[in-house]
Amino acid sequence: MNKFFKTVLLTGLFVGTTDLVCAYLTQFINSGKFPDKMLNAIAGYAIGFKMAFPANNWIALLGLFFHYFIAFSFTLFFFLMFPKVKFLRYDKYLIGMLYGVFVNLVFNQVILPFFPPPRWSFSIARSYIDWVVLGVIFGIPIAYNAYRYYLKPPSNSAQG
Repeated sequence: MNKFFKTVLLTGLFVGTTDLVCAYLTQFINSGKFPDKMLNAIAGYAIGFKMAFPANNWIALLGLFFHYFIAFSFTLFFFLMFPKVKFLRYDKYLIGMLYGVFVNLVFNQVILPFFPPPRWSFSIARSYIDWVVLGVIFGIPIAYNAYRYYLKPPSNSAQG
């Protein structure tokens, strides 16, 4: 497998999984019960909420596909932009945090408006929390792996 594709795939899988686990934990903490229909709600944005509920396993799998598709898309975008935009090499942790904010803003302000409600209400305090969480669980791992992929010093295996 191509090293670039493998790195993007594994990074996207990692950030998609951490994002999903974080979403489940947040919903559980807020509601006190396991959010068993979360993946159906994700699918509902694409296929309509009337079709996504009542829930079934196929709809949940479709929601899981959409979730990971979005995670892989944002991961691939960063990896493709990294060699072209010199600013991204500034500091992997700061850039990762800023990328988390970017992902949150693009997703909430550009992608979700194309889909029908329900919408969650906007709260600046909630946005700050989302930005920090996405920066830590999404942006920093992507930036860190891009740094490792692009800026890793060459190995001296020719020495003998």
